Amino acid sequence: MNIEAFLLCDAATNQQGKLNVLGAFDVIFTRKVPAIHPACAVAARIRFEKVEEGSHPVKITIIDEDGKSIGPRLDTTASVRIPDGMASFGSNLIFNLQRITFPDYGKYRIDLAIDGQIKSSLPLSVIQPPEQL
Repeated sequence: MNIEAFLLCDAATNQQGKLNVLGAFDVIFTRKVPAIHPACAVAARIRFEKVEEGSHPVKITIIDEDGKSIGPRLDTTASVRIPDGMASFGSNLIFNLQRITFPDYGKYRIDLAIDGQIKSSLPLSVIQPPEQL
């Protein structure tokens, strides 16, 4: 399998096999903590080969610098079926997140695990906005 895209974004949709992503980001600016981010999405496009047909458990976790989970653990299963005549297939996964609380300023990470192994990670920083000139 190949992770073709793994993004934290404002919104994502899957339309007829096309992954549409709006506003990818890796920094949240906030004047105070704890900070509640109202809404965002984690989007992934994963290419599976013919030999990888079947069910693959997928898990998304959001962790802080100490490795502690701070958000909901998101689990699903990718059921992969490669259409006849194709050697591989791109599967889109979208996880919509509401009201995630970031307890402190600092560095966070979003991990994508497939079949029990971390396949990709996204850095995320929660920081104060820069001073205005």
